[in-house]
Amino acid sequence: MMFRRSNRAKNGPVPLPERSDPVLLKVPGSDRIPARVLESTVQSLQVAILVPTRAFGARELEELVVEYPSARGRVHLTGAAVIEDPHEPDLIRVQGPLTAEVLQERDFVRVSSARPVLVYMGSGSEKIQSFTVDLSGGGLLLAGPDTLQIGERIEFRLTVAQDAPPIKGVGTVVRIDSKGRRGVSFTEIAETDRRRLVRFIFDLQRSERRRGLREQDRYGS
Repeated sequence: MMFRRSNRAKNGPVPLPERSDPVLLKVPGSDRIPARVLESTVQSLQVAILVPTRAFGARELEELVVEYPSARGRVHLTGAAVIEDPHEPDLIRVQGPLTAEVLQERDFVRVSSARPVLVYMGSGSEKIQSFTVDLSGGGLLLAGPDTLQIGERIEFRLTVAQDAPPIKGVGTVVRIDSKGRRGVSFTEIAETDRRRLVRFIFDLQRSERRRGLREQDRYGS
């Protein structure tokens, strides 16, 4: 059971990301690549890639998509992407940015749930035990570690039941909230594992509703 909807963008102002905002770049045959906005105007968007990567080819630049969250959902932005300086291939300018699609990821139901999760980070795949603050079919909020930075790629092993194998995947840190918790957006997760996670979330919601009904009966409200 999926709680996700994809809408083509309607006419209206393009909700561009602001300077210093984290974004993800999507190119054919590659994972989402973390980047940060350096300049943002209605005419163009300049972003800096945050991780080591090879220079994009002409076809990849032609099909490049900038992905970022907004109040409407997760926006996919397209335009004429160019590398202005061959000596700085990690700086990309997207000219004439247009909203191609808005993914209503808020339709992925999010629930509060403290579940154990193993986080593998860094080139040496250092293993750290943490736990989730909340969960959705599109990502999770981690209590730590506080060494994780925006744009960092992690692997995770999420335990939702003691008698079941962990849900495995890869994600990117896309935000750090005021309490230092790390918001992770999934970049790789098997569809079977995503369905297991969504089912777990659905069961949590159902339990909460039943608990609420019992409380109402108890106090006669």
